[in-house]
Amino acid sequence: MSQFYYKGLYKVKVVTESEGYWIVEALEDFKDCIEGEKVPVKAGERRIVPPNDVIKKDTLPPMVPEHAYELQLEKKVKRMVEKYEKEKGKE
Repeated sequence: MSQFYYKGLYKVKVVTESEGYWIVEALEDFKDCIEGEKVPVKAGERRIVPPNDVIKKDTLPPMVPEHAYELQLEKKVKRMVEKYEKEKGKE
């Protein structure tokens, strides 16, 4: 799973890639500096940018939650071990 960031700071989605320029869609609001002027960019707005301004960062997929059955079994085993250790300590 990869995420793209415009200038390394702002999340964007790459719409099209070509050799000269990429078209990206902003996923968050930010202010861009074009020819010395600050221009507000709204989420969902598309921009044409050079590919070296877009940075790809790989992320890990979200963790898969353990099944409830496995969690219950783990708790049961812990209780059994504690019970066994208590009985062993009494002898």
